[in-house]
Amino acid sequence: MYIEETGQGSPLVLLHGWAMHGGVFTLLAERLRERHRLFIVDLPGHGRSRDSAVPLAPEACVEAIAARVPRAPWCGWSLGGLVALHAAATRPGDVPGLAMVCASPRFVRGDGWKYGMSPEIFRDFASGLRNDYRATLDRFIALEAFGSDDARGELRTLRAEVFARGEPAAHVLADGLELLETADLRDALPTLAVPSLWIAGRRDRLVDPRAMRGAADTVAGAKFAVVEHGGHAPFLTHADEVAALLEGFLQELPA
Repeated sequence: MYIEETGQGSPLVLLHGWAMHGGVFTLLAERLRERHRLFIVDLPGHGRSRDSAVPLAPEACVEAIAARVPRAPWCGWSLGGLVALHAAATRPGDVPGLAMVCASPRFVRGDGWKYGMSPEIFRDFASGLRNDYRATLDRFIALEAFGSDDARGELRTLRAEVFARGEPAAHVLADGLELLETADLRDALPTLAVPSLWIAGRRDRLVDPRAMRGAADTVAGAKFAVVEHGGHAPFLTHADEVAALLEGFLQELPA
């Protein structure tokens, strides 16, 4: 699995979302690397990890990443949030802090979880991957950008990034959609033993801010913040604000 290391200072692991790669964090990394040693992961099947044999499953990813990085807080965006949350819940000794960016423990609606997405949307994307791979990716990217106060700029950036490190493996994209549809890590929240920060985009159309607030409310001592004009990828349009939120959280973590 490819992990880019950059910067200096206290360590931080960054995990990207579905169909993307670590390069999507370029603007955020520019603001953090003077004070933090960043470990920017390309998840299996994505970017420079396209040919990785590691399954795109939380435990498998956590095991592979933890073997390569020092003890550090993990920050996960979207799909990467599931991996980061699993790491913090199962390896609190290795992961002393958790930041969730537009990510929740469950992405679809279900019993007791009314603010998730419709399962039919994920099934529609899965069908689209089989029939029109590139058009389906473009639809998903458009949904990520929708709602941001700079939706056009965000859309341009996401479209430019998606294939910047090569095309993601089609079968892994299908695995990722299945993971987003079926994963439910809510049971880990009440016993989460590390400090956590939950950053939502007010205009996010993929992960409802109310879902993130609801999740944060079940975690002892969790902090919740909203990027008022941000969409699903607020670190692209509001990099300074997201970096400041992360900096404040990281500075408060126990040494």
